[in-house]
Amino acid sequence: MKNSLLKFEEFSLIEYARHIKMHESIAGYDKQFNYDFIDLDTRIDIRNFQENNGKFIKLLPTKMRAKYIQVTKPINEYEQKVFKLKERIILFQVVLLIFFASLSYWLAKNALKPLHKSIATLDKFAKDLIHDLNTPVTSITLNMRLLEKREELQGNKVLQRLQKSVHNISELHENLNILLQEETFMLQEENICELVYEVVEIEETLYKDITFKVECSALREKVNAKALKQILQNIISNACKYNKKEGSVYIYSKENALYIEDSGKGIAEPEKIFERSYSAEHSSGIGLDIVKRLAYAMNITIEVQSSANGSCFSLHF
Repeated sequence: MKNSLLKFEEFSLIEYARHIKMHESIAGYDKQFNYDFIDLDTRIDIRNFQENNGKFIKLLPTKMRAKYIQVTKPINEYEQKVFKLKERIILFQVVLLIFFASLSYWLAKNALKPLHKSIATLDKFAKDLIHDLNTPVTSITLNMRLLEKREELQGNKVLQRLQKSVHNISELHENLNILLQEETFMLQEENICELVYEVVEIEETLYKDITFKVECSALREKVNAKALKQILQNIISNACKYNKKEGSVYIYSKENALYIEDSGKGIAEPEKIFERSYSAEHSSGIGLDIVKRLAYAMNITIEVQSSANGSCFSLHF
């Protein structure tokens, strides 16, 4: 396009020179066009056309030998045309960009409508399901507490296994219930140690052969209390479940972190335990996946170290 404009400027000078050579009127040309006759000993290429000192210059031969007519025109008009052309191109590109962006948005929105509808349906189904489970889970838990109070059932191994299963169901139900609230978490400063003691008190009643040791103080952070309790319940429950017989669980705080150590046999692939597909023996694999998501929602980093002598989970706030 720029070359075309230059050609136009050159042809305008040639046309102007033709009027002069033919002694025709140049009244139609503005004062920007100028001409002069010059003598040159050397032959000039007819294709000559140059810009010098802010002017376009064109030399054309005349009937007289070694005499040329030099026509000139200021370059400013050409520069204005180039500037306006650039403006139009940019404006056109912006209009095209807006058009295609709007078209892409409209197509994407319509293409994703069925997906949004399916997600909304699944979300509603999950919420309804969890809500409907409230009554049977509560009923099972209450009846289990009544059975625990009966003297003739004290120490009954079948009841103890049933008790742990009911606890696992209740814990999973609470995990899912809290997970649905993940995007609407309200964070506020909490005493982390108080939450630890609450969870440990529950786990002690379920795992009577496990020794618990807690050294936690002066640890206050902004968290969602219910979500953090679920994280602690999952990790501490696993520390007990996969511990050795008459093992121990040691929980302590250090600076802005909480550590949970167990004396179990360790984890074969600690780097994979938070993956949804990972499942240890007798485990659904759901718990730690939820732990990871809840921790992420509260900006908590969880690290795991494991050996044949046990594992250590650290929560960095």
